[in-house]
Amino acid sequence: MVNVKETSFRKKLISLILPMTLQNFVFALVPVSDAVMLLFLSQDSMAAVSLATQVVLVLTLFTMSITAGGSMFAAQYWGKGDNESIEKVFGYMFALSLPVILVFFTCGMFMPEGVMRVFTNEPELIANGIPYIRIASFSYVFMTLASVFETLLKNVGYVKECTIASVVIVFLNIILNALLIFGLCGLPAMGSAGAALATTISNFAGFLLCIIFILVKTKFRLKLKNIFHADMDLRQRFSKYTLPYLLNSLLWGFGFTMITVIMGHLGSDAAAANGIAAIVKDLVSCLCFAIAGGSVIIIGNELGAGRLEQAKEYGDKLFKITVISGIVLGLVAAASAPLVLYFVNLTETAEHYLFIMLLMCSYYILGRSINSTLISGIFSAGGDTKFGFICDTVTMWAFIVPLGFISAFVLNWPVMVVYFILNLDEIVKIPVVIAHYKKYKWVKNIINEEV
Repeated sequence: MVNVKETSFRKKLISLILPMTLQNFVFALVPVSDAVMLLFLSQDSMAAVSLATQVVLVLTLFTMSITAGGSMFAAQYWGKGDNESIEKVFGYMFALSLPVILVFFTCGMFMPEGVMRVFTNEPELIANGIPYIRIASFSYVFMTLASVFETLLKNVGYVKECTIASVVIVFLNIILNALLIFGLCGLPAMGSAGAALATTISNFAGFLLCIIFILVKTKFRLKLKNIFHADMDLRQRFSKYTLPYLLNSLLWGFGFTMITVIMGHLGSDAAAANGIAAIVKDLVSCLCFAIAGGSVIIIGNELGAGRLEQAKEYGDKLFKITVISGIVLGLVAAASAPLVLYFVNLTETAEHYLFIMLLMCSYYILGRSINSTLISGIFSAGGDTKFGFICDTVTMWAFIVPLGFISAFVLNWPVMVVYFILNLDEIVKIPVVIAHYKKYKWVKNIINEEV
């Protein structure tokens, strides 16, 4: 006899995860395109852009906090069938994104050298990174706004449209990279600046596509009253659950950035190898992030509709899925080492570093898979954001960053020992995260409770 609930769960999971995985994968291809093409110019060009794109990581922390909060509420409101409240969430996300855009655009446009000096003290890397950051500052605007629009689309059933926009961004970026970096078809050879311009133009195209999809496919509109006069009840609920998520994202993200800073100050070979390893991690982790993103929507829909036991059952299924996928993806990352080394053009030392880094990815990806689905997915769906804030903050700032700094600059341990320590963050917190999951504090309807 066919289990209707099981069939429904699988169909919904597949309909979310497959397009989200593809979307994450094609987005991860953007830095791959930049890195591969810039390696044809020089290792320093690739390493500089790898460091410069850390600005995008920090920007993403703010953007993710806003969109994660929006997704948290939109998923539950969609499960309840409250379209008016979804529009309010949409407007409030847009309003919160405006000051973030202003700050990052200003820093990128007018203070690019200062930004680069945060990540490295190598003069060649700083010189190569400055033009990239200045031009890429325009892309920060389009990326942030597109993320807000995509959050709405995903939560009201238009995941495929988000994937289409992502595919357009990536293929356009790859084509423009080739034209602008090397100066093909009569265009000037711009090097790293060309990579930044390609990123900006392609992200603008993706932003326009998101607007078109919302106008054509949905009945939801961005209303001025929801931007400048946000509902007080929504603001209170939003702040209650997203403030811990924001603090968590910022402290974890700055800690993750400190890892890049530490590696960047260990020499250009370490910086280049770490840049390539980070790209491989992100490519392999696309499925992990898709499961986490799908978890927010699937669990949130059930919680918003008041089906708490069903949400708990779905959570258990998702937990099993993420453990299995983490093991498989970790092995894939390690097995990719020979293939990656075949296609990159690094110094002998950098290639040695990269080979060992990719082997270490096997355990890192398993931890990332479990923690992203539980903390960023299932826990967030039910507003259980304080735990993630405490867990990630303690792990990153009481253990990983200080121990990594001491091992690198005080004890002067070998580069690979330092890298091993810096990549333990996802592993050390697994027992605590699983124990918290089993308490089921995340099984909560947050749109009907009193503020």
